[in-house]
Amino acid sequence: MTQKDFSKIADTIPTAPGIYKYYNSANELLYVGKAKHLRKRVSSYFNKTKSSYKTYELVNRIYKIEFTIVNSDQDAFLLENSLIKEHQPLFNINLKDDKSYPYIVIKNEPFPRVFLTRRKIKDGSTYLGPFTSVAKVRDLLNFIKQNIQLRTCRLPLTETNIKKGKFKVCLEYHLGNCKGPCEGLQALTDYLEGISELKDLLKGNLNPVIQNYRLQIKEHATKMEFEKAAIYQSKIDHLQLYKAKSAVVNTNTGTVDVFSILEEGETAYVNYLAVNNGSIIQTKTIILQKKLEETAAEILSFAIAQLRQIFESEAKEIIVPFDMEYLEPNIFITIPKAGDKKTLLTLSEKNVNYFKEELKAKKLLKLEDKTSDEKHKVLQQMQADLSLAELPVHIECFDNSNFQGSYAVAAMVCFKDGEPSKKDYRHFNIKTVEGINDFASMTEVVYRRYKRLTDENAALPQLVIIDGGKGQLSAAMESIDKLELRGKMTLVGLAKNKEELFFSNDTQSLLLPWDSESLKLIRRIRDEVHRFGITHHRNKRSKGAFTNELESIKGIGKATADMLLKEFRSLKKIKVASEQDIEKLIGKAKAEILKKGFAGNHTNENTNKDD
Repeated sequence: MTQKDFSKIADTIPTAPGIYKYYNSANELLYVGKAKHLRKRVSSYFNKTKSSYKTYELVNRIYKIEFTIVNSDQDAFLLENSLIKEHQPLFNINLKDDKSYPYIVIKNEPFPRVFLTRRKIKDGSTYLGPFTSVAKVRDLLNFIKQNIQLRTCRLPLTETNIKKGKFKVCLEYHLGNCKGPCEGLQALTDYLEGISELKDLLKGNLNPVIQNYRLQIKEHATKMEFEKAAIYQSKIDHLQLYKAKSAVVNTNTGTVDVFSILEEGETAYVNYLAVNNGSIIQTKTIILQKKLEETAAEILSFAIAQLRQIFESEAKEIIVPFDMEYLEPNIFITIPKAGDKKTLLTLSEKNVNYFKEELKAKKLLKLEDKTSDEKHKVLQQMQADLSLAELPVHIECFDNSNFQGSYAVAAMVCFKDGEPSKKDYRHFNIKTVEGINDFASMTEVVYRRYKRLTDENAALPQLVIIDGGKGQLSAAMESIDKLELRGKMTLVGLAKNKEELFFSNDTQSLLLPWDSESLKLIRRIRDEVHRFGITHHRNKRSKGAFTNELESIKGIGKATADMLLKEFRSLKKIKVASEQDIEKLIGKAKAEILKKGFAGNHTNENTNKDD
């Protein structure tokens, strides 16, 4: 739209506050802006004698202008942010953050369950969050579990079902993690008190919870129930330790949001700290891309609105590093010069600087996304370095592990075009190998993987990396030869210490330069298979950790193992329990079997350590 074209409609533009939208000839939204005086603001785009190239380009593309009149500057501010978030116009600031954040949901049901979710649905449930990290949410849930007894089962605990006696308490009850509402052993009012405490914990309000526990201590002490009183005292100690670790400033600081900004060229970084009673309960750093030479104040204002909406902030005070216009109603802006609030702002600035430097370091290590051309060049370099017949656009890597001969597992990760293809990752539970035999395990999983691919007529990788060196490579090649796949793909063994590569039938290893792009990609693939394999290994171990040692003793079955755990609550307590106590529970014969079994396992453990 030219200045001449605009002059024909200039007088029709409202003079009230509102938002304006620019569209191109294809009716695509180019830009959304707010204004106290719409006519003056829009006219400024066409009356400027000098403007940036980006503004010039925007004006040239404008074909149609639409307006929405609102009652106040604040309404214009809120509407502008809402429309930018919904439509993400080409010339508006771009917030590079498309993650779905986790919530802790309190389910709308009798004796509400509490668990992690990424899906927020309108079912009457209460959603707390969102949180910036799944790991953080899991830590919170573990902390809550140690202090508040809530059910983890999915039983429909209606009043009718409980009265009919449809359910029986599970191991969680016997371990002291649940009060047994399924059998009517806990009243709904008592359960909901726990839910209320949970909400306080997640908001950083630990004082009401601690106060309630102190009342419980007095009540139990009055009844001479000192063991129960001691349990609540240990919970108070636990909470106060948590409070001491998480508090960063004076608790009188209250509930505030803290923001800082760092600019570098056309990129801006904004850090957000959500603070409640002196404790940081949320932290997030985002990246924004400038589009029209926006000022730091404009960028920060936009980021604050978006972050407060994403994390559903209820704070009425915002701490920022400089004077700026922020039009959200009933919000107080603070620019601290000293004291606790200045300490928080400094902490936010440290975080935003650290985030930027960490991002740079990742780029130097080539861990950030490359362009398609850059990825292709790395693969070409790898083809040359390893003398591969084909470009390695499809790479797979294997690793296996076990724990003292138990829980033998293997992992395979897949990279396509130089990037992880996570849908093609695979875990393997070792089926044909007993005890510690890494070579046999590798033979099994390589055979299973490529037998399946050949049966399904699926594409084979150009390169297969076997983590473990010569021995593991030879074991893998047994399966390749058995499947008659030699020559159809290249296998290399990667030694753990020197990062040297071995090829089948070659006497000399290949040592790539430590800073070569090929070796960096190989390292990345190796680290990924380790991460993927260790996660599966830990999960498998944790599922079997309680009963494996018990059930591995000949003569001790699952029912006996469960009975022992219900009574003694842990394997360690079973081992130190008196013979009389164990005999009372499972009988003299099985108690003797258990004693001999523990003694035998102890001998095996010592042997493994010596090895």
